[in-house]
Amino acid sequence: MKSNCKIHIFACLTIIIWGSAFPFTRIIGDQFSSATLACVRCLVPALLLLLMGKAFGLKKPAAKIDILWFALAGLGAFSGCSLFFNLGLETLTSSTASMVASIAPVLTAIGVWSIYKEKISPIGWICIVAAFAGVCVILFWQGGLSGGIGILWEAMYTLVFASYNVISRKLGSKGYSPMDIVTWSAVLGAVEMLAFVPATVSDFATATMPEALAALYIGAFPACLAYVLWNLALGMTRNTSTVSNWLFLIPLVASILGFILLREVPDMGTIIGGVIIIAAVILFSMKGVPDSNNQERIKL
Repeated sequence: MKSNCKIHIFACLTIIIWGSAFPFTRIIGDQFSSATLACVRCLVPALLLLLMGKAFGLKKPAAKIDILWFALAGLGAFSGCSLFFNLGLETLTSSTASMVASIAPVLTAIGVWSIYKEKISPIGWICIVAAFAGVCVILFWQGGLSGGIGILWEAMYTLVFASYNVISRKLGSKGYSPMDIVTWSAVLGAVEMLAFVPATVSDFATATMPEALAALYIGAFPACLAYVLWNLALGMTRNTSTVSNWLFLIPLVASILGFILLREVPDMGTIIGGVIIIAAVILFSMKGVPDSNNQERIKL
């Protein structure tokens, strides 16, 4: 299988798993606090990834400055990211929250373009603008921005996650593998959440079995497996935007699962905006990155 095909397969699987995190978080949100869910999304993947790391030949941070970079990555992908994500879903539907989160590729593309000078073709920029416009259609379809403080929390989630994508690019250039990056980011993210461990234990002691299993699912799959797949995709491409633009599809996945699990019915704005987003992602994957920058970086 060609590496370019693997990149899109890994990214697609990631988006399906991440999309499921929105409705599952809303389902168990009444039982667990946002801090508890964030703690689970840090501790569970940290433990699982450390165990998996032995099979992947996990490399320890080579310098003290790298520990700082991993701590920032942990904030962007695990501790801060999870906390903002959960706080946003306290007041937003799965569909609306995922639409706000889909702005991440725009911020990622701007970040890697300004810092690492990654090239994006004119068509690529048009696709990014079009996908962002699709998000705006969904958010403003009913004549105003709804969601209150939840919009702010999800915007913060988007910002810190975009920073993780940019930092991952830097750590990869320093010789760390995708598994190294996601593992040490998770471990440092877990350290940043240690203060919430007592409350997390207390919440689990009173939780029902289905709710506890749902929380563990979020920790094992969206917060662990999905990040492994995501970092594999990032590690195989020279252009971060080729992978990060898949994030535009999360709203579609979250909306479908939100309807199935929570009976959240998308309005016409969601449907129209979703079509625009999907079309933009497909075109970007075909024409958005110059051929000279779209060569495989790492072959598995």
